[in-house]
Amino acid sequence: MTTHPNWHTSSYTKSDTCVEVADNDPARVMIRDTKDRERGTMGVRPAPWAAFVDHAKGLLS
Repeated sequence: MTTHPNWHTSSYTKSDTCVEVADNDPARVMIRDTKDRERGTMGVRPAPWAAFVDHAKGLLS
């Protein structure tokens, strides 16, 4: 079964100058540029993505 990406942006996004993330597939997190969606996507495993997000949140606090 193929999981169709459920794309969303961060709640902190104020414009279209960021990335979109699809994290509804348990095997991978997909990332793409909001300004060039057709250019391609990058996929990473959920654990490294979660570590990246935790680190980024620490930079904001």
